[in-house]
Amino acid sequence: MKEKVRYISADLLRGLVIIIMIEVHVFNAFLLPELRHSGWFGILNFINGLVAPSFLFVSGFAFEVSSGSKLDEMRKLGKAFRKKIGRIFQIIIIGYALHLPFYSFSKIINNSTPQQLESFWAVDVLQCIGFGLLFLFLTRLLIKSDKFYYNFLIVSLIIVTLISPLLWKIDFNQYVHPFIGNYFNRLHGSLFPIFPWLNFLLAGALFAKYFVNARNNNTEEKFIKKSAIAGLVTLLFGHLFYSGLFPKELTSILPNPIFFLERLGYILVLFYLCWLADRKYNFKPDFILDASRESLLIYWLHLIIIYGMFWGGKSLAGKIGNTMNLPEAIGVTLILIMLMILVAKLWGWIKETNPNYALLGVKILIAVFTIMFFVF
Repeated sequence: MKEKVRYISADLLRGLVIIIMIEVHVFNAFLLPELRHSGWFGILNFINGLVAPSFLFVSGFAFEVSSGSKLDEMRKLGKAFRKKIGRIFQIIIIGYALHLPFYSFSKIINNSTPQQLESFWAVDVLQCIGFGLLFLFLTRLLIKSDKFYYNFLIVSLIIVTLISPLLWKIDFNQYVHPFIGNYFNRLHGSLFPIFPWLNFLLAGALFAKYFVNARNNNTEEKFIKKSAIAGLVTLLFGHLFYSGLFPKELTSILPNPIFFLERLGYILVLFYLCWLADRKYNFKPDFILDASRESLLIYWLHLIIIYGMFWGGKSLAGKIGNTMNLPEAIGVTLILIMLMILVAKLWGWIKETNPNYALLGVKILIAVFTIMFFVF
């Protein structure tokens, strides 16, 4: 059994990403539309576009570094298997719950518009992560050979990259239910279909494999520097590719393999910077690590605060709308970030000091919300 190890560089990256994600959603919900035409917003928008790929990458990384623990027991479908599979489906269920048009089963059945149902079935980042982790988990259980498993992941990454442009041209909802069809492309509103976004999660798992091997072989620094150089070269080529020097027939391909490689390059550089912060400068702020450890809670809670229908049947986003200037949006972002970090610290403390009560509390809340959902 592998000893459980925290990889602080990955924790720092995930914590940083989840904090930036709060800014993304605040600005999307409240910032004045005319400010989006400012020069600075284009830069900010590109940075914000790195959030989801990084989140997927770290999810794959985290799965890989923990996948060796209790692997034999999980192959016997024991308690460890049920715990792992339950955690994965929890992520998927939360993803869909965030898209519920009403917090009532009867209202969903009787009052939902076609547009609301289309939004509900759309695949967001949590569903993509959940499916990706399920894919990694099941293949890890079925493939006992480590070498074959990692070769399978490499082949899967290549296949997803190559066939994604073809799949984006097919309306799968004509042949299967939207619950399945929306995982293939964005034709019906999916923001993060598994083609091609699964690639970032697969890349994270593969990177973790070589990163852990390098650490075990005392070549971690050499490996991480080479990864950063490769990332820098890749991201620079990505910018060159989209600079107008290449034929439009190549740059207009969607989803473009260079889009994936360019963002993967940025992620590798960001991972290197987080590694430097940890290993070279011992810079690992508690608030970022707290955000990382409770990233799922923060993701769910800040979206509920912004988009939850708690204000006379409207959300804060619906009531306030895109009316805030830049200082106001920054202020709201900072307030929400501080609130989320406090919640993360409190919940982390509760779990550490009273794990049984924390688990019981979660089960009670889930039961209450489930009953309310089907009764009202």
